[in-house]
Amino acid sequence: MSDITYQERRGQIENYFDRTAAAAWAKLTSDAPVGRIRASVRAGRDQMRATLLSWLPSDLHGARILDAGCGTGALAVEAARRGAEVVGIDLSPTLVDLARTRLPADVAHRIDLRSGDMLDPRLGTFDHVVAMDSIIHYQTEDAVAALAQLAERTTCSMVFTFAPRTPLLAAMISVGRLFPRGDRAPWLEPMAEERITALMAATPALNAWQCGRSQRISSGFYKSQAMEWSR
Repeated sequence: MSDITYQERRGQIENYFDRTAAAAWAKLTSDAPVGRIRASVRAGRDQMRATLLSWLPSDLHGARILDAGCGTGALAVEAARRGAEVVGIDLSPTLVDLARTRLPADVAHRIDLRSGDMLDPRLGTFDHVVAMDSIIHYQTEDAVAALAQLAERTTCSMVFTFAPRTPLLAAMISVGRLFPRGDRAPWLEPMAEERITALMAATPALNAWQCGRSQRISSGFYKSQAMEWSR
């Protein structure tokens, strides 16, 4: 991984979600009425979250899960309700603070929310890692390298999403750049599934891992693909 590339992009993402778009993101992840574009993104994210959760065991008692890029904590809450002990981490302290205010009392004791880098080894080891829309801003090589670092501390599975490289998505990204910055995510980096798979096969730290399920979600301006890796 290029430390300069990863670190620079990480700083840009933190600035965007913690300052530029914090209010818009808080509204998007709530039940508040939103416009047509944001409504399609909300619906897509809800469907993607349900997909990733469906790939985890239905009973997570005794399991430790990393919600990498936890945002406002919706996925962490659902995993905790299945019995998991969840560490949720996000680059944006503002979103993490909001997530804390939204924690239901019945599962708050199972969720440890932090702001920081999902690759921090001090977070410890996990049975499962979920990275929903948290590597979509990185180049493919950096994204796979980040997943490889997480794999070294994961015993069972990793499920993550990426922006699929399609002509339609490329056109939509170009159109999306015309909207106010508060209405769009920054620096999306479309990826080809074949390239991800090839890089995985060429990465020694991932030799013990294999690709599992893959599913694409398309909802208006939300275009994302889920992928499963397991030991």
